[in-house]
Formats: sequence, C-alpha cells, structure tokens
Amino acid sequence: YLWLFLLASSWFSARISLHRLRIERKARLHRAHVGQVFSEHFYIHNESRFPILWLELRDCSKLPGSRGSRVFTRIKARESQFFLSRTRLQKRGQFMVGPTQLVAGDVFGLFQIKKNIPAEDSLLVYPYMVEISNFPDPPGLLPGGEAIRQKTPQTTTNAAGVREYTPGDAMNRIHWVSTARRNKLIVKEFELDPRSDVWIFCDLYLRVQAALESASFSDIGSFLTEDSTLSPIHPSTEEYMITIAASLARLYVKKGRSVGFLGQGDVLHHLAPDRGFRQMEKILEILALCSAVGHISFPTLLATYGHYLPRGSVIVLITPSTQPEIAINVDLLIRMSLYPIVVLLNNESFGGNTGSEDLFKSIHAMGVPVYQIYNGTDLEELLNSGWFSQKFNLPLISRALV
Repeated sequence: YLWLFLLASSWFSARISLHRLRIERKARLHRAHVGQVFSEHFYIHNESRFPILWLELRDCSKLPGSRGSRVFTRIKARESQFFLSRTRLQKRGQFMVGPTQLVAGDVFGLFQIKKNIPAEDSLLVYPYMVEISNFPDPPGLLPGGEAIRQKTPQTTTNAAGVREYTPGDAMNRIHWVSTARRNKLIVKEFELDPRSDVWIFCDLYLRVQAALESASFSDIGSFLTEDSTLSPIHPSTEEYMITIAASLARLYVKKGRSVGFLGQGDVLHHLAPDRGFRQMEKILEILALCSAVGHISFPTLLATYGHYLPRGSVIVLITPSTQPEIAINVDLLIRMSLYPIVVLLNNESFGGNTGSEDLFKSIHAMGVPVYQIYNGTDLEELLNSGWFSQKFNLPLISRALV
C-alpha cells in the first residue's frame, strides 16, 4: 500500500505540475548586429494553488550560443520568477525566438511531463560592420555636371522651387518667406545631386568560397565581453565579403550617395540605388539573409549586368575569386565609362585556391583602386589607408596589412 500511495501521489504531482503555468519571453530589440549582446527576459508565472517542486526550462531556439535554459526548484503557489538571458550574437540571419519546452515532474523523478510553447517572435541579426571614413569616394559626375531634373523627398543642395504643404512634409523644409507672403504653409522642393550612383557587387558564387574553422564565443566563455580580442567575423570569404559590403554601404549612405546592391546567390539580390537610411536598412536585410550558394560566376554576372549601369557610376567589386577573367571585366567596365573599385579577398589565406596575388597584380597594373584582404586582416585599418592614383585620382592600395 505504501508503494502504491507513493506511485499515485508522484503521478498526480507530476500531472498538475504544469497546470496553469505561464511563461513569457520579452526582448527589447528584435534587430541587432553580429558581435552585440542580445538580452531577453524570461517570466515564469505559477497561477496554480499547488507549488512546483522542480522545473526545467529548455530554450530550443536555433540562435547560436543561446543561453536561455534554466532549472528551478520549488516555485511556490501563485508566485512569479524571472531571469535575464544574455547571448553574444555570432551569426547573421533570421532566427525564431523559441520554441520553449517546459519539463516538470514529481520529487522522485519517476514521472515527467513536458509542455512545448511555440515561438512567436523572431530576431534579425545584421552583419558585423567596421567604421570606414577614408575610402575612395569619386564624384562620378554625370555628363555636363548638370542637376538631375528629378524631384526627391530628401534635402539636397539643389533647390528646385516651392509648393504647398502636404501632410508628412518635414517642418525644416518650410519656406517661411513664401509662407508669410501667401498666408499658408509653403515648402521647398529639391532635386537630386548631380552625382552618379554607387553600386556594390558581391560575388556569391559557391565554387570560389573558402572557410576555416574558428572558436565561437561560447567556447571560450567571453560571450559578455564587449571589448574581447576575438574577432566576430567568421574566417570565411563569405562573412568577410558581407562585412565589407555592409561597411561600405553605410559609408556611402552617410555621405549622401545613392547606393545600390547586386549579387547572385540562391536568388538574384537586386536593389535599385537610393539614398537615406531606409535604403541602408534594405541593404542590411539583404546581406543578413543572403548566402553564397550561387551558380553563376562573377565574370558572367559583371558581363550581364554591367551594360545596364549608367555611365559614370561607381562600382565596388567584392570577390574572393582567382579567375583571371575578373581583370578582363574590370578593363571592360573602364571602357564603359564606369569607375571600378576592387576589394579582393585572398582565397589562399582562407584555405582556398591560389592565384589571388596574380589577379591583384593584374588589376593594380591598370591603375584601378584595389584592396587585398587576408584572413585576420584589420579591415578598419586597411580600408582606411592608401594613396592616390594619377589615372583616376582615387586612393590606390597596393599593400595588404596582415
């Protein structure tokens, strides 16, 4: 009878352990960058009249390095507990915040009951970015250098006229002299600057990518150290390329340039040039979700879409390829009155093929600004250094900092 009573009471306590148990997961931000710390609050509410002897919370999120799993002992009736989970973001992409699994049982551990709570929110992790300030920024004036007769909602140096105020117009665009004269709100209209577009081309061809193994933040226990010497960039050509593209896009957007993006991964990632930080968010979203699994080589991509770029445009080529056809495509872009800038990832330093040095010398001989990036290179130092080429009056980098 004693054993029957223990078994029955253990089964009953296990069955009611998760009755009226509620859990909440709250995060302040749902968008962050690689290298930042993602904070998440877990709230556990026991709304039952019975205490919970023990409870295991399992965080089943696919976010790398997630630290939301905990074990609790004795949660009293009608009691609430909470804890803070902090995760150092190691990988870009979109991750679901959850699901969450609750496991509880009797005091002897004879019976267990599980409850799965589906994920409701998601976290979008943007790529890591470095601060760049001294990178080639050619004006790329359009033929004649005249203003483009195209209205823009942004404030530029070219005022085109005035019009009546419409809901949504910024207050700093109000022309007070005309407003006082006409006794109604009048705003200024602007036109685009006579500067060409900036295009960022990323080589997402699968066969030219290379990668090395690296330790994660969780492996060395430094996931909360903001100033850790561990690089948040995974040692792969894909992650270095995405980081450089995001950093350069931020640089040109801050300078008021019209920036576009093009890359062929699993799908064609094409974003028309535009200005403003909304365009920056679009580029970051593309870079956060794209992957280098394309089946179209970079020379083919340049030959296909290079003819559609307006004359005088600046085109930044970021590639780990060692194909000599890259140099031929750069020469063709010059002949089409484009301003190419090449960021070449040394494939051999990432455990890939040889040939990057020869390609670097070929492009350097053309007088085109070219950067060579090795695995472990300080991107901020390298991309901010250089001198000027006499041919294009642009910074020309002919050395690599390892």
